[in-house]
Amino acid sequence: MEQFVASLNNVLWSTPVIYSCLAIGLLFSILTRFLQVRHLKEMVKLMFQGKSSKAGVSSFQALALALSGRVGTGNIAGVATAITFGGPGAVFWMWAVAFIGASSAFVESTLAQIYKVKQDGQYRGGPAYYIEKGTGMKWYGIIFAIAALVAMSILMPGVQSNSIAAGLDNAFNVSPTVTAIGLIILLAGIIFGGVKRIAGVAQIIVPFMALAYIAFSLVIIAINITELPAVFALIFKSAFALESAFGGIVGLAVSWGVKRGIYSNEAGQGTGPHAAAAAEVSHPVKQGLVQAFSVYIDTLLVCSATAFMILFTGMYNTQSPDGAFIVSNLEGVEAGPGYTQAAIDSFIPGFGAGFVAIALFFFAFTTIMAYYYIAETNIAYLTRGKNGKWAMFVLKLVLLGATFYGAVKTADIAWALGDAGLGIMVWLNLIAILILAKPALVALKDYEAQKKQGLDPVFDPVKLGIKNADYWETEYKKDENQVS
Repeated sequence: MEQFVASLNNVLWSTPVIYSCLAIGLLFSILTRFLQVRHLKEMVKLMFQGKSSKAGVSSFQALALALSGRVGTGNIAGVATAITFGGPGAVFWMWAVAFIGASSAFVESTLAQIYKVKQDGQYRGGPAYYIEKGTGMKWYGIIFAIAALVAMSILMPGVQSNSIAAGLDNAFNVSPTVTAIGLIILLAGIIFGGVKRIAGVAQIIVPFMALAYIAFSLVIIAINITELPAVFALIFKSAFALESAFGGIVGLAVSWGVKRGIYSNEAGQGTGPHAAAAAEVSHPVKQGLVQAFSVYIDTLLVCSATAFMILFTGMYNTQSPDGAFIVSNLEGVEAGPGYTQAAIDSFIPGFGAGFVAIALFFFAFTTIMAYYYIAETNIAYLTRGKNGKWAMFVLKLVLLGATFYGAVKTADIAWALGDAGLGIMVWLNLIAILILAKPALVALKDYEAQKKQGLDPVFDPVKLGIKNADYWETEYKKDENQVS
């Protein structure tokens, strides 16, 4: 099993795929004239606008729901793994993929809004929906929905629950089995309450956990502020083979930085659009911009917090492909949360394990919540026009089972399965958004034109020549008066 998954990952995450992710993000950045810079102020402003309705959630709730999926164990364990196998230079490539990936996140999330539907009284959307409506290839939409369903309900929850269990075991000697039972009880109480409950929990937990984590890293940076130029120099030199110690692994720096960057911020992966489609907005571009900013929050803020804590304190190892250590500052410590624990312990002895365990719990638990919502949306797509209640019930049981299983299994197989699930979705979604970029670009141009006129932009797909945007054509006006 492990050999099969490893072979699959070698294909899914081959060098051409990794560079394709960067190239597509760069292409969208050029086509949108680097909206991630031009509209930065607008992104922040839009985050706090909009209201929820009976069918949808507010822009901020949708952002929190998307960040639930983006901010997970990858922000702690993933950053450590990237530094272990790619050196400090991998951090630069994580930043790079976040910067250019923000445009990919914009395109996919805007498409999700354009082609969203109102199904069973609530908004649904995402790659499966925009693939079918935008390309007319229903079979392609079905393949994505099945891939997303398998990835989100079976393959990826174990990565998150495994990190939670390992962290609590290490810090508080809590048995992984006990953690697994506690997780599924808490998770069941939330996912059986539907998207409103998931979004409600996310909007409270996500800002709190992210701000607390970033604040702690800032304390470490402030104490070591004189080291700031040296740390930045190390990151940039290692990224471009200008640091002799890491010159031989510059290719791995790119590879691991991009892979872990995408795993963490999910730009182009096809997960963020599910939450984006649930937002109640007057124009698709509004939520597209908000979701683009979520990539910045995830990688430029939260991932950087982890990287700086590790690099400022020197609490990391870096390994060459032949197994030899280029840097060995933490003998016997595996790549993962242990790096961050050691970094914190170097300032407050005995505090690191507990802090990281609690951070991992909040980060990873909310990610599993987001995975459920994404899986549920794809079940809704596959069961349209049918009674999907039993399918939803079975989905809940499967996801709870995968969460339990991941918590009690080894980390290696959990991460390998997670990488495979992510890789399949990335492949399918990147091809789709390349084909469908035009409607998102047309919508952006329309949004900017209305803003120049001093208007609060409202979307009219008929006027723009965008077909199959059924919700906006037939139901938006009716729903507009129901927003509360």
